[in-house]
Amino acid sequence: MNACSCIYSMKEIMEVEVSKEKLERAAYVLKALSHETRLCVLIHLAENKEKSVSDLMKEVGCEQSLLSHHLTDLRAKGILKSRREGQRNLYSINNEQVIPLIECLLNYCK
Repeated sequence: MNACSCIYSMKEIMEVEVSKEKLERAAYVLKALSHETRLCVLIHLAENKEKSVSDLMKEVGCEQSLLSHHLTDLRAKGILKSRREGQRNLYSINNEQVIPLIECLLNYCK
């Protein structure tokens, strides 16, 4: 069993017709993940399920304005969701299927 056992093998993928829309969506998600700050945010959220912007700032180590930009981008792309709790916005992963994808990417880069 490989590191990405949850993902279909290339042989299985090639046996099924992959639509242009599906390929575009896959590229869209990969572009959203193509920044180390966004990946770091997702890793912390995968471990802790939900975090505030101030918690993420401490863990990711970037300024609030830059972090907010990345969070807004990930939310707009449907990867993150947020909810308001008093004065704080709490962020979490919208679709848990992104977690094995990140794991596969990190295993690939060993």
